Amino acid sequence: MKIIHNRLKAWVEEMARMCGPDKIIWIDGSDTEKSRLEKEAFSTGEVIQLDQNKLPGCVYHRTAINDVARTENLTLICTKKKEEAGPTNNWMAPEDAYKKAGTYFKGAMKGRKMYVIPFSMGPVGSPFSKIGIELTDSIYVVLNMRIMTRIGAPVLKVLGADGEFTKCLHSKADLDINRRLILHFPEDNTIWSVGSGYGGNVLLSKKCLGLRIASFLARKEEWMAEHMLILGIEKPDGKIDYVAAAFPSACGKTNLAMLIPPEGLKSKGYKVWTVGDDIAWMRVDSDGALWAINPENGFFGVAPGTNTKTNPNAIKTVGKNTIFTNVLLKDDKTVWWEDGEGDAPSGGTDWKGNPWKPGMKDKDGKVITGAHPNARFTAPINQCPSLSYRVEHHHGVPISAIIFGGRRAHLAPLVYESFNWQHGVYVGASMASERTAAQFGKQGEVRRDPMAMLPFCGYHMGDYFKHWLRMGKIIKKQPKIFHVNWFKQNKDGKFLWPGFGENLRVLEWIIDRCNNKVDAVKTPIGYLPNPKDINITGLDMPKENLEELLKIDKDEWLEDIKNLGEFFKKFDKKLPKEIEKEYTALKERFNKQK
Repeated sequence: MKIIHNRLKAWVEEMARMCGPDKIIWIDGSDTEKSRLEKEAFSTGEVIQLDQNKLPGCVYHRTAINDVARTENLTLICTKKKEEAGPTNNWMAPEDAYKKAGTYFKGAMKGRKMYVIPFSMGPVGSPFSKIGIELTDSIYVVLNMRIMTRIGAPVLKVLGADGEFTKCLHSKADLDINRRLILHFPEDNTIWSVGSGYGGNVLLSKKCLGLRIASFLARKEEWMAEHMLILGIEKPDGKIDYVAAAFPSACGKTNLAMLIPPEGLKSKGYKVWTVGDDIAWMRVDSDGALWAINPENGFFGVAPGTNTKTNPNAIKTVGKNTIFTNVLLKDDKTVWWEDGEGDAPSGGTDWKGNPWKPGMKDKDGKVITGAHPNARFTAPINQCPSLSYRVEHHHGVPISAIIFGGRRAHLAPLVYESFNWQHGVYVGASMASERTAAQFGKQGEVRRDPMAMLPFCGYHMGDYFKHWLRMGKIIKKQPKIFHVNWFKQNKDGKFLWPGFGENLRVLEWIIDRCNNKVDAVKTPIGYLPNPKDINITGLDMPKENLEELLKIDKDEWLEDIKNLGEFFKKFDKKLPKEIEKEYTALKERFNKQK
C-alpha cells in the first residue's frame, strides 16, 4: 500500500523508534493477509485453531491470568486540567502520563512486529464515522479488529493525504499488571495502552475510542456517543421504529439487541432487527430528528450465560468465523462455557490452560469453572440472523425512543415514560442497578451508573449532563425517553416478569406511546401504562403480577431520592440546575401525595 499521509507516516515512525519493533507491517485487510497472520499465530500458540468442520473459521485464545477484564483503576483520562476529567474518572496530567507510559513502551516491541491497523468506526466514508490507526504487537488484536471494525486499504483511501485520525498505540509489553496503563488524551485525540492483552483494554476502537474519546469529540461537535444498543421493531403493517437503549452490566443488553419475538407476537407479524448491541453514535440529521449508527462491525460478547434460551441469535452468530477467549477448550477442539449449551463435557482444558473436569474444587473448596466469568466471543455482525439491512447505511436509523434501564428488585416499575426531554435526562442521570450475587460487593447495594456511561465518559459527567440538555434543544424531533426494569421481584424473591423475548411486549407499548396510539397514567415519576395496554395475551403470568410490576412505593422512592442526592453531591457546582430542579420536583410530587 502506498501511504500518502505524511503526518501518519511520521507518527508511525516516531512510535516505532520508541517501541523498537523488528519490522513494521501495514494491514491491508485482505483475506490473504488474514490467512498469513493466522498461520503465524498458530505456530507461536498465540491462538489455537478449532475443529474446522464443527466451528469453521473459529479460533481460541487465552489471556494472561492477571489480564481478564477491563482494569478501571489503571484507566485514566489525561487532560491538562484535572477538573475536565471530573470526579468519576481517574486522572493524570498528560506530560506525566506520556513520560510514565513511555518508559513501559521503550523497547517493548523488540523481537516483535508492529502492525499498523487503519480502521473506521462506522461505515467507511460516512459523515457519522471516525477513523483511527492502531499500532500493536499482537496478532490477536489484529484478528479482533478485523471483526470489530472496518479495516485496511479502503480506510486509508478515505483518510487521504491529510485526514484526521485517532492515534492508538498498544503493546503487550511484559503483561506486568504493575506496568499496565490505559491512557486517554482527549485533547490530543490519542490513546495509549500498555501491559495488557485483554480485548477491553487493547481493542482501542471499542470503549477507548468508541466512548471515551468519542464522547469528548461529540460534545465539541454537537453529537452523542452513547453506551447503547440499537434495535428496530417492525410491526405487522411493515413500519419499523428504532430505539436506542442503555443498561449497566448484567442487565441483558446484548440479549435485548438480538431479541426474538415470542410466538404470540411473531404470529401477528412482529419482527426485531439488530443494529448494534453496545455503542450508538447519534447525530441530528437534516430532518431535525436524531439518527444513530452502530460504529462497530462485530460483537464482543460475554460467553457464560449465553445459550439458546437467553440469546438464540447469539448462538447462531458465533457458529463460524469467531474468536473465543478464555472459554473451556474441549478435547475435540470445540468450546464450552458455564450456562451455555448442553451439559458440561467430561473434561477439557480450562481458561488458565490447566486440565479440567466438572466439579473440581480449589484448596478453599470453591468450584473451579472451565471458562472465566468474563470469557468472550468476537463474532462478525453480518452473521447475526436478525441483522438490520440499515446497518451499513451512512446515516444509520432514526431514533423514536431512548430507553434507560437497571436491575431493581423493588423500586422501579416495569416501564415508565418521562414527562419531557429534560425530565428524561434526569431519569438517565439517576440510573442505577443493584449488585447481584455474581458481582463483587455487597448484594443488593445500589450502584449509580448515569446513562450506563460512568466508566466510559471521557470528561466531567456534570458537563456530560449539560451536553444532553443542550442536545435536547438542537433536536427538533425529540425521541421520547423511557425507563424499564425487567428484574422486579415479589416478596419471595421471584421475578415478576418473564423477560427475554417477552420484553417485546413492553417495547410494543413504548412504540405505541411514540406514535400516540395509547394513553398513560400520570404519576410522580412519569407516565405509566394502563395495565390493559400491556399485551399479556398468551403469557403464562397472573394478572396480579402486572399490577405489582406497575406499582410505585412512595417510601421506597423517597429513600432512593435521598440516596441519589448523596451521589449528585460529587458533581458539586457542575451539576446542571435543570437536574437539581427535576430532583426537587420529584421529591415535591411525592410529598404532596397522601
